[in-house]
Amino acid sequence: MRKAIAIAAGAIVLAAVNWTIHGREQLLETGRVVLLELAPVDPRSLMQGDYMALRFKAADQAFGRGGGMRQAEDGHIVVQVGEHGVGTFVRRDDGRPLAPAEARLRYRVREGRAKFATNAYFFQEGTGRAYASARYGEFRVSPDGDLLLTHLVGEAFQRLGADIPR
Repeated sequence: MRKAIAIAAGAIVLAAVNWTIHGREQLLETGRVVLLELAPVDPRSLMQGDYMALRFKAADQAFGRGGGMRQAEDGHIVVQVGEHGVGTFVRRDDGRPLAPAEARLRYRVREGRAKFATNAYFFQEGTGRAYASARYGEFRVSPDGDLLLTHLVGEAFQRLGADIPR
């Protein structure tokens, strides 16, 4: 009986993991591309080993630079997607339907700050210089606001660093 329960539990875990992977792959293939402008970061945190600390201007516009969101809950903001796919903050999501050029972005409150998908970009050891000129984070966004950070982008809207083959 124990063996059957262990096998069933293992199958359920594997199914859940595979479902999550499939969902992320679908988001990479079909998600809307939205660029969020990076906000200044403490220079000591800019490059720490093999990752870059990230903050986004849209979060500062929505909640203020200091964060101060200890009591706030996770939610969504709405951005206007303009030229080159750059998203600019419009409002906190209040349930109103989106205009055609708007996108809903999910944020999570962590350590008193709004976080869009991640607060760091990891890269291969020794390649940090390639990302020093980053100006935007490139996200794939689902209709319900889920995000995946896919690249860092420079001022001329070029993807930085080497693309990792899929």
